[in-house]
Amino acid sequence: MIRSALCPVLVALALLGFAPPCPAPLIFTPGEGWRYEKAGGAGSWTRGRAKDQLEVAQQSFDKKDYSTAMNAARRTVHVWPFSDYAPQAQYLLGRCHEAANDDQKAFEAYQKLIERYPKAPNYDEVILRQMAIANRYLAGQWFKLFNLVPWFPSMEKTIKMYEKIIKNGPYSEVAPQAQINIGLAHEKRLFTDLPEATRAYERAADKYADRSEGTDALFRVGESYNKQAKKAEYDQSLAGQAIATFTDFITLHPEDKRAPQAQKRIEALKLEQARGAFDVARYYEKKGKWKAAKIYYNEVNDVLRDSPDAKLAADARARIDRIVKQHPETSP
Repeated sequence: MIRSALCPVLVALALLGFAPPCPAPLIFTPGEGWRYEKAGGAGSWTRGRAKDQLEVAQQSFDKKDYSTAMNAARRTVHVWPFSDYAPQAQYLLGRCHEAANDDQKAFEAYQKLIERYPKAPNYDEVILRQMAIANRYLAGQWFKLFNLVPWFPSMEKTIKMYEKIIKNGPYSEVAPQAQINIGLAHEKRLFTDLPEATRAYERAADKYADRSEGTDALFRVGESYNKQAKKAEYDQSLAGQAIATFTDFITLHPEDKRAPQAQKRIEALKLEQARGAFDVARYYEKKGKWKAAKIYYNEVNDVLRDSPDAKLAADARARIDRIVKQHPETSP
């Protein structure tokens, strides 16, 4: 009984022992990791010199054979990391990932190039490519979970990309816009963070004041304060900061096409301030706190001194006159 049961097992082992070798699509090389190789193509792209290996990578990339190009470029970097050919090979890795629509890996590959080979001749181009990738994520492109599965947009990760771009080249061509885009990303977060957006715009306005992006950032600072002021009940400090920022913008850039818009923002904010002060004055008036009411009615007049809304200012002055007449002790 036992002998009959062993027979099929022995036959199977014998067949496996005489089975012909099969090409394995996944190959592991110490120091290089796993790679995929087409059947019959084992070693066809490997070379013994860094220069020759890079040529294989470049030629394969030009032919749009990105799988071979990636393998050859990766081997160049791993086997000859300090050669003159390693920076270009690392660059090709990023290009291959971009061609495969894998922007996360592409950004990381470019980041490694910048960190390992800071004297690479195409350093500026690499930063531009990183900027283009970050911009795609800012526009809503999804990040991938474990670099595999599409998993929703992430403004937090996008902000980190822009921060790396600025660190890579604080005075590069794209750094000012990257700083502004950090502010935009904060505004586009699931829970909009206007204070952080404002701080990002302020950094751009201060650091790049001599560039057009700095001008744009200053206007965005005013807009950001304006948005916050609309959400803050009876908090006039944010409205005051918005007014001050727009006033600076008009003073520094009177010829800018947004100057009239900034002036309209100032007028609207002052009117809102005046209405808030008027409401507070009415509250104190109802409570019989005449001096406090008079102070806030005066504030309405001060805010609307140059405003076209004369009705509200006239109403405030009339109420001041009535308070002074009925309560002489409030007179200075």
